[in-house]
Amino acid sequence: MPTNASTPSRPPADGPPPGPAPVADPPPARPSTWSLLQPLLLRLHFYAGVLVGPFLLVAATTGLLYTTTPQLQQVVHGHELTVDAVGPRTFALDEQVAAARAAHPEGRVSEIRPAATPTGTTRVVLTVDDVPEGKARTVFVDPYTLEVRGALTTYGEWLPVRWTLDDLHRNLLLGEPGRLYSELAASWLWVVVLGGVALWVTRTARRRRWSRLLVPETSARGRRRLLSWHGPVGLVAALGLLVLSATGLTWSTYAGASIGDLRTALGWTTVSVDTALEPADASADHGGGGHDHGPGAGADDAQLTAGAGLNGVLAAARGEGLRDPLRLAPPADEHSAWVVAEAQRSWPTQADQIAVDGATGAVVDRVDFADQPLAAQLTRWGIDAHMGLLFGVVNQLVLAALAIALIALVLLGYRMWWLRRPTRAGAPGAWLPPGALRRLPVPLTVLLLAVTALVGWYVPLLGIPLIAFLAVDVALAARARRHARRP
Repeated sequence: MPTNASTPSRPPADGPPPGPAPVADPPPARPSTWSLLQPLLLRLHFYAGVLVGPFLLVAATTGLLYTTTPQLQQVVHGHELTVDAVGPRTFALDEQVAAARAAHPEGRVSEIRPAATPTGTTRVVLTVDDVPEGKARTVFVDPYTLEVRGALTTYGEWLPVRWTLDDLHRNLLLGEPGRLYSELAASWLWVVVLGGVALWVTRTARRRRWSRLLVPETSARGRRRLLSWHGPVGLVAALGLLVLSATGLTWSTYAGASIGDLRTALGWTTVSVDTALEPADASADHGGGGHDHGPGAGADDAQLTAGAGLNGVLAAARGEGLRDPLRLAPPADEHSAWVVAEAQRSWPTQADQIAVDGATGAVVDRVDFADQPLAAQLTRWGIDAHMGLLFGVVNQLVLAALAIALIALVLLGYRMWWLRRPTRAGAPGAWLPPGALRRLPVPLTVLLLAVTALVGWYVPLLGIPLIAFLAVDVALAARARRHARRP
């Protein structure tokens, strides 16, 4: 019986028409150089912070103490530094020195610093055998009464309380071996700062939260809250910390010697007056045939009064327009001149200097600070700023703020590490895997190793630990790969 139901049609024997060909997945985007460097930089920042952090913490703490020294020195040594009353007239400089020598005939006079203010005392610096190397005995004389106010062991212009805190900051009172600690801190400070700034800015840019670049997340908790403070504090303090790192390296043991050689090769050294009264080479220029005019063996009393004498040398300096405070250094021998130099280290810097023939009182050479190479001027300003001298109390407050910021950064860093420390022995943590160097392209790796070797040559307390870090990173990565291959 027929039905009305229709039977479904069969598909053609050849099958359905072919569809569009599948599209191959695009090749993965080539990672940028910065994205490849970030893991290595993160590990470097972390391990440098953990290992160098104690040295930075000590340097910041002792530096914070040092910022108080100008006022502390005035309190502790006020009797030596100031007179009881300002008189109607001062005695001549040679009489003041004679009073100092009458009370302290030992040693030889290496420098005289006339009173720079109406209430200040005159300093007569003596080279003697019974004080530590590099230091001197300074006699303080009231210029109005010729009273000897006391004698102290000094280092340059620093009195005991100041040079003690300076030594504490520089070498932990351990002498030359102790200087390695401060050089290690200065060598790594700029690396940690620049690395931290790069990581923080990159993190902020990736999250597109520029408002958090300098503003902490007060509502966050745990490690995120700590990081939100660590980043902005480091960013705000970065420039000042970089200046402290650079200037600190200039007088370090090993890096300082390299910097000195580089400055000499480039002609960036400070020019000194020529003190030779009879130069062997008629073409000798400033500093070319002179003698060292820094405090050294000193002069005997007869040299101080010969020829024009102290008063004539001081009068020559006044006639040349040199301003207080002044330093008068006696000649090294009979063929050398006196050196009179301005010693104003606050802004604007006064550091002009002249050479004076002690026999006649004639000025035989002059070098003004304005004529120094720009690099020498910048070095002087940087060092004076590092020591809190360039801008007075404001400079001290800035240094104190930087020291407190560095202390906070180190402590925040350690706290973040503790919150994210490995939970089992030997586990590096998934957030900080080793082997970052191995994942870099070969040309970039070669360049990085070459830069590391160059830095290690000039800044060994940075380069040697950095090479060790890279070696350890490679070793840890190799061990991790071996463990991953085990069944």
